[in-house]
Amino acid sequence: MKKFDSLFIGLMLFSMFFGAGNLIFPPFLGALSGTSHWLAMAGFILTAVGLPFAVLLAISLAKGGVDTIASRVHPLFSKVFMVVIYLSIGPFLAIPRNAGVAFEMGVMPFAKDSWNSTLVLFLYTAVFFLLVYAVSLNPAKMEKFMGRWITPVLLLSVVALCTSGLLNLDTAKLAPSAGYESGAFFKGFLEGYNTMDALAALAFGIVILTAIQKKGVHDEKQLSRHTLKAALVAGSLLALVYVSLGLLGGNMASHGIYENGTAILSSASTLLFGKAGTAFIGFIFTLACFTTVVGLTAACGQYFSNLMPKASYKTVVIAVTLIGFTLSNLGLNQILKVSVPFLVTAYPLTIVLMTLCFFNRCFKSPRKVYGSAMLFTGIFAAMGGLSASGINLGVLQNVRMILPFSSAGMEWVIPALAGTAIGMLLSNGGKQEPSRAEELNAKAS
Repeated sequence: MKKFDSLFIGLMLFSMFFGAGNLIFPPFLGALSGTSHWLAMAGFILTAVGLPFAVLLAISLAKGGVDTIASRVHPLFSKVFMVVIYLSIGPFLAIPRNAGVAFEMGVMPFAKDSWNSTLVLFLYTAVFFLLVYAVSLNPAKMEKFMGRWITPVLLLSVVALCTSGLLNLDTAKLAPSAGYESGAFFKGFLEGYNTMDALAALAFGIVILTAIQKKGVHDEKQLSRHTLKAALVAGSLLALVYVSLGLLGGNMASHGIYENGTAILSSASTLLFGKAGTAFIGFIFTLACFTTVVGLTAACGQYFSNLMPKASYKTVVIAVTLIGFTLSNLGLNQILKVSVPFLVTAYPLTIVLMTLCFFNRCFKSPRKVYGSAMLFTGIFAAMGGLSASGINLGVLQNVRMILPFSSAGMEWVIPALAGTAIGMLLSNGGKQEPSRAEELNAKAS
């Protein structure tokens, strides 16, 4: 590894994380939280930056990566969980969401009434995904293309927007809106789910490790060290950008009523830079969404080509881009309807799984602990997801609401702790499970 390689890989990681949700949600949180901004932002950063960092740390420390961690529950769980995660953050949810946002921000503001929006969307996404395919096809060059070229341009653009907004839109913070009047920290904590970065970190881990290995690093300790350096670079930049976007949103709150963060950024850019601001914010969104889609496509390509040896990396990349292209043409609103219920279900499972990973050495029988904890967490996480999708749970809804933290949308915490405790009790009554090293030695002999 050369002196600045970790920095450039960290910049590449930042560009892969920094997509549509990372732009949209911080300014909206800033506008709604008002005088409770810092509490809400602290919660947001915990899940939008801290949790992805923890995921990357866990992956770098576990031999075999995330598959090894998930296999501690059960090998079948590992396969199903990871396939669902990759498909969701890849072609079936995050990829079309980012392409849709790029279109909405980069093209629609300039569309004329006479244009056929369906045809324009088709043509735009066709070009968008052809470029994604071209860049994703060679993961060895992604670090150079994204880390050294696109990311600096993206960062400078976001800095220019936020700096101008903070200097020229200096207004007093408004009172917190509903939901942020009390429990602003927990509200921000849940809003951090929407970035999908903790789930993306499960996928990006393999991309980062591959990029580091391409630099000639193969020792496990060195891999972990360079992964952490890259994660620190990406995490620091993400936190800085989130705070800046949140403050910009807070300053814009007195200038109007906004439906979402997209409207806030569009209005701010136009207010600050006039008509050129519309093109400027569209440029920022397009770059951010493009780099994230490239990262997700490469991650899916590497994972599924390893999972199915008969499917080459190129074949998987073609399939991912074609599915993403097709679903992108359904429209952004349809895609967003699916995202919230899924995230409410997937995030608790990811949080508990990664937390257990750090205490793995403390468990006499890890599989019992992991299995019990994930079972209890999964039941209540699934209930939360069904409720978020509008399904009436009847009596089960009452059970959810009597649990601690239910008002903050975190009723799964106590079941997760209970499941862990039960697993540890069962573990103490059983035999010591062999370590990974012991299993490998047994196979070798």
